[in-house]
Order: sequence, then C-alpha cells, then structure tokens
Amino acid sequence: MSSFVIDSLPESAGQYRQSHALVVVDVFRATTVVVTALSCGHRVYPVATLDEAMLVAGHLPNVVFAGEQDGVKPGGFDLNNSPVGVEAIEGSRSIVLLTSAGTKLLAAARGASAIYVACLRNLTATTELLVASHTRVALIGAGTRGMPRPEDQLVCAWIGERLQSLGWTAENERTVEEVERYRGASVQLLRSSPSARYLEESDQVGDLEFVLSHVDDVNAVGIFNGQQVSLLPAAAGVAELAAGDGS
Repeated sequence: MSSFVIDSLPESAGQYRQSHALVVVDVFRATTVVVTALSCGHRVYPVATLDEAMLVAGHLPNVVFAGEQDGVKPGGFDLNNSPVGVEAIEGSRSIVLLTSAGTKLLAAARGASAIYVACLRNLTATTELLVASHTRVALIGAGTRGMPRPEDQLVCAWIGERLQSLGWTAENERTVEEVERYRGASVQLLRSSPSARYLEESDQVGDLEFVLSHVDDVNAVGIFNGQQVSLLPAAAGVAELAAGDGS
C-alpha cells in the first residue's frame, strides 16, 4: 500500500533519505523561486553555504547570485530570495540560490532516490508524478528557526490530501492531523503567517502577492539531482520516472 508522511525542518530529511522519495517545500520563498526561475528558462543550482555558492558559480557561465541569509541579501549577491526578482531576469541565466531554510533542506535531502521541489505553483503536477512513480513519500516543509511554517505545512497537507483521495495512507497520527488542519483552507490564510508579516514589514509585499496569486499554474515537476534542479513538463516527468524503483 502506498503511504506518505508530513514532516518539517531541514534536519528531518535524514530520517527519510533511504526509504522515501522526498518532496521539499519552502513556499516563502525558496521553492517558489526555483519553480518560477525554471519556468522562465533559467537554470537553478541550490546551495547550502556561501562557500558552496562561490564554488558552484566558478563552474558556471552567466551566473546570477540570488538568496538571503537570516532574511538579508548577502553582500555581492544580485537578488534577494525573490520570485518577482527572478521572473524579471532577461535571457537564460544560471542562478545560484542560497537561502536560510529551503536550500539547506535540499542539501540535506541529497542522497535520496528522488528529490522533488514543490510549492503552490506545481501542486497537481507534483502529486501526479508521485502517484505514478513512488509508493513511499516524505513531504517536508522547510520551516524556520526550529519551527514549522504554516505555508509549508499547508502545501504538504494539500498534496497529502490529494494522495489520500487516491488511496494512499498517512504513516502516522501527526500526518493525519496536518492534512485535517488544512483541509478546505483558503490560500489567503497564509497572509497571517509570520513569513507573510515579515515580507510586509520588510517592504517585500510584491513577493507575498506573487506567491498567493500563483496557485497550480505550472504544469511541471521540479526534480533535484543533488546539484541542479530541472523542470519537466508533467507528462514527460511521469513518462521518464514511471520506470523508477518505486521507492
């Protein structure tokens, strides 16, 4: 029987690397930035540290540095961790992305048999690929400062609810509770989250509105190979991965 679990925080990934396909969620804003950048034709390289950012960038052409550390754009970076910012980049660029939680979670997921990048934008495509390709899935929200964030848990819960409706089983009571907590919730609920308030208070309302107004509008799946995230159209993604190992 197929099953799923919902968890949170970068430190959680290690519990599931050997047994589950991993879905990484950081709605405000890392995974939204990744999916947005890829849908605009850019290449995305998530990194866990400033040193790794410099190392990776040294091997890439036409690099844009994007991201934040503790909410602040690092010195020398071109952009903050901003979906509005990456959507405005012209041409096709290599984006090295460093964030406080989301890219750390992606780095912590390295070694899993399959790692997916999800946000509000690609809910359906991600769910369809999971159903076609796997039997055990961990949906992990990035959280912040040791605490889950409602926006990440909502996306995990919505994917989990869709899996449940297709006969999948929640692996523990906490997962059941997460799905029920956000069942039927409006995306506007996220306006009251601490992350949303931070964006408002730091004059980054454009990113907040971008996230809340782009729901299930990208019919593609973000796939992380440990170095680079690629975006596969939903049908192609299912076709390419349906012959996987079923983890």
